[in-house]
Amino acid sequence: MSKKILRIDMTHRKATYEEVPKKWAHWAGRALTSAITFDEVEPTCHPLGPNNKLAIAPGWVTGTPASPSSGRTSFGGKSPLTGGIKESNAGGLSGQKIAGLGLAAIILEGQPEDGKWTTLVLTKDGVEFKDASDLVGKGMYEVDELLWETYPDTAVIGIGQAGEMKLSNAGISVNDTENRPGRYAGRGGMGAVMGARGVKAIVIDDTGGPGVEIADKELFDLGRRKLTESIQEHDLTKKGGGLPSYGTAILVNIINEAGGLPTRNFSAGQFEGAAKISGEAIAEVVEKRRTNGGYEGMVGHKCSPGCIIGCSNVYPDEEGKHIVSCLEYETAWALGANCGIDDLDSVARMTRECNDVGVDTIESGNAIAVAMDGGLLKFGDGEGALKLFDEIRRGTPLGRILGQGVEATAKAFGVHRVPTVKGQSMPAYEPRAIKGIGVTYATTPMGADHTAGYTIAPEIAGVGGKVDPLSDEGKADLSLTFQAATAFIDSTGYCLFIAFPILDIAKGWAGMAETVAGVTGMSITGDDVVPLGKGILKMERLFNEGAGFTPEADRMPEFMRYEKLPPHDVVWTIKDEELDKVYGWVHNGS
Repeated sequence: MSKKILRIDMTHRKATYEEVPKKWAHWAGRALTSAITFDEVEPTCHPLGPNNKLAIAPGWVTGTPASPSSGRTSFGGKSPLTGGIKESNAGGLSGQKIAGLGLAAIILEGQPEDGKWTTLVLTKDGVEFKDASDLVGKGMYEVDELLWETYPDTAVIGIGQAGEMKLSNAGISVNDTENRPGRYAGRGGMGAVMGARGVKAIVIDDTGGPGVEIADKELFDLGRRKLTESIQEHDLTKKGGGLPSYGTAILVNIINEAGGLPTRNFSAGQFEGAAKISGEAIAEVVEKRRTNGGYEGMVGHKCSPGCIIGCSNVYPDEEGKHIVSCLEYETAWALGANCGIDDLDSVARMTRECNDVGVDTIESGNAIAVAMDGGLLKFGDGEGALKLFDEIRRGTPLGRILGQGVEATAKAFGVHRVPTVKGQSMPAYEPRAIKGIGVTYATTPMGADHTAGYTIAPEIAGVGGKVDPLSDEGKADLSLTFQAATAFIDSTGYCLFIAFPILDIAKGWAGMAETVAGVTGMSITGDDVVPLGKGILKMERLFNEGAGFTPEADRMPEFMRYEKLPPHDVVWTIKDEELDKVYGWVHNGS
């Protein structure tokens, strides 16, 4: 059975299954969501209007048996935050269950004329359109709980109150194996795009579904073995390694030591309280408080079935009861160091609020930091920051400003230090101190996004070679290579953290390509990864050009050109001509 496209028309509440057209047949994950957006969405449309669409797609290998750490789901469309193309992906249960139903993608289009909210229930027998009025106004913890009472052990994709209000910082939640929200396609406002379709939640039950066909099982098994061995051998991903032991927040102390941890709204590169919000501190607190066999508190948690890395965690309160899963590096930084807050419990409770109301932790932390810079609160005021999420939940004027993200907040509070590119705020790596990631922020079609081209691997971790983070030399080429490789990985369905072992262990790189070739029947080797990735980037770049983006959109914020960043006292020095070279190939035929 070949995969299908499930097209759901929310204007007429009608679902149709279509054959995958030839032009999309070789794409999956990010490549497919971007292809659908490129082909079917007018670049100049309003992101919240009737002509935008939300495309949802599992990766090439998602849903295959024993494929390691391959449970990602891509969500794509035109972003209300950046005004350009967007793909944001999440772990959790959805990818494998969508693939299990034999679907290449789900396309949500149209808008309900009666303004009513719908829960979509997907099974092997089709799509049910259920009245969602009982879920409207509820946060994602309650939504997940209520839906599992009726549809146990299903994937739940949903939006909180921020998505209902169509705020530009609204994300899309996916539940994990314990039915907790927090696996978010957080960046770019895709939750607002889902809300604009009138969809509160999507329930996916793959019971009895056809599953995923494997074209060449022998090749797939060979690649799977190589990739699995590489993950289990690398110091960052193996059992007892950095990520399973301390999670992504292991980076807090490392980036702080490098002088690249943005602090108090990007006014410094080191935070004196970094050790208190680090991965080591999280692991220590969890070990001290954990109860109930790890359900209420643990490190090495896995965000989706089949993960063999386990970089997640479950953070408990002083009584050993679950507060949130997961405290990521980006979250600990955004709601911690960048707001001058060094209390883990405060960061955990704010993270839970983000997961419940349905907003991206990075954009939220940055918006609060900007508001602090503008005098709303003092830096370090964890109690005051926590209360701001209730403003968002209730849709007060202040809450709506914060929920629209950093640029709206900066305008409201008269702040000139605005750490954004293409309308999206920067993640937890200071580009003045780590230049390659700055090139990625500036040039990726996605807006400032570290996952679009993670040059931190060589610049800080020494993975795939060692590169001086403070040097300008070669950073344009480095960023492009990483952006292209990432576009490919985002299309496989694999977790991006496989990049660490495959960059250092050659058989892992080959194994990744072989699993894709084995599933799809396409002729793909490791040599094809970057060229195929560039094809994806080209689609995304051309969409943004159609939306009105010019090379001037690929620029760093003005303040970074003249404000020196302690402790290195550096400014942004990479020339605009170098930034323009990153995508110069799009129109010159190379």
